[in-house]
Amino acid sequence: MPQLGESVTEGTISKWLVSVGDKVNKYDPLAEVMTDKVNAEVPSSFTGVIKELIAEEGDTLAVGEMICTIEVEESSTPDTSVNENKETAATTSKETTVQAEKENKARYSPAVLKISQEHGIDLTKVSGTGAGGRITRKDLLKLIESGNIPAAGEKRETVSESLAASNQLPEKAQNVPIQPAAAHTTTAHKVTVPLTTGDIEIPVTGVRKAIAANMLRSKHEAPHAWTMMEVDATNLVEYRNSLKDEFKKKEGFNLTFFAFFVKAVAQALKEFPQINSMWAGDKIIQKKDINISIAVATDDALFVPVIKNADEKTIKGIAREISELAVKVRSGKLKSDDMQGGTFTVNNTGSFGSVQSMGIINYPQAAILQVESIVKRPVVMNNNMIAVRDMVNLCMSLDHRVLDGLICGRFLQRVKEIIENISNSTTSIY
Repeated sequence: MPQLGESVTEGTISKWLVSVGDKVNKYDPLAEVMTDKVNAEVPSSFTGVIKELIAEEGDTLAVGEMICTIEVEESSTPDTSVNENKETAATTSKETTVQAEKENKARYSPAVLKISQEHGIDLTKVSGTGAGGRITRKDLLKLIESGNIPAAGEKRETVSESLAASNQLPEKAQNVPIQPAAAHTTTAHKVTVPLTTGDIEIPVTGVRKAIAANMLRSKHEAPHAWTMMEVDATNLVEYRNSLKDEFKKKEGFNLTFFAFFVKAVAQALKEFPQINSMWAGDKIIQKKDINISIAVATDDALFVPVIKNADEKTIKGIAREISELAVKVRSGKLKSDDMQGGTFTVNNTGSFGSVQSMGIINYPQAAILQVESIVKRPVVMNNNMIAVRDMVNLCMSLDHRVLDGLICGRFLQRVKEIIENISNSTTSIY
């Protein structure tokens, strides 16, 4: 599994593009891999013949794990720009291949380790069905379904033996969901749900699996805190509405409210660089570049493309990028590079009518800001008069390992100040 992007530690094989016995040339695509919620093709580093597909479609593997073996020609050398890991393909030497299989057998994918920890499975007592005896995620799920989970001190058991034993159970007993041991109370990966007439089973796509994995990691690793600030956006609404028709006619794309918020956030991040940080275990990395990730949804997935160096762009420039990235997402043309390098996420939840929400942080970033719907509400003004104003809630989720309430409160106050002071005399969109 090659390193397919910045901070990428694993990838999911979504589709094999080759089969055992196929002849491939250097740079030919081998498989589609899902990482960071986007599909990327993995090119071959060698010219040769596919001997074995070690990973199955749907398997998630860490960077550096073997996904297939290729019998290479003697003159073929790896393209280190694609993958510097020497184990990406096996040579024709039997000794080298055997050694690779031994190493592969003792190596477990993150998914296998996670399932084994949740269910108390002793991996040394499981014989996998993967190449070289490699234990796969499917092997463990079959063991869990059978109820014959090998724990410490028990006899080593193969998956096939476990399934044979489970087949001796009465039919009704086989349909009973297996509960994890008392010491392991986390939810099982596979849940038995009774189906009734009219129910529809929807397969989980590679995109949905990637989203689920990223969200789960964020919630498990980052202690989320949440804060909200109310902002008077009346000046912004009046200013933008006065420009939008002429702007669309002149530029060919919409001048959205969201572009103003992204610009305000980028400006505030420049003034409060602590917010533009990431947790790195024994240290916090404060990022120099201000790259704003924006959430763009389709009917069945969520993508987070990035506006690079947003603090250096005008409101017009940001509006253009928002429009172009949204078109790429919805037309299926978003590239891996479009998703890389984000340092802070702004989510336009107001686009579908939300007025208050708690976003999950886009790992490994330290915070996410939800821009809610702009709604007209009666507000008590400074002279104790009541006026109808255009109000918006800004909701911020933060990683409490990196950030505290004080700095986040000051950051939101600055975004609020920028938005509330927008006017045709002080704010230029160019």
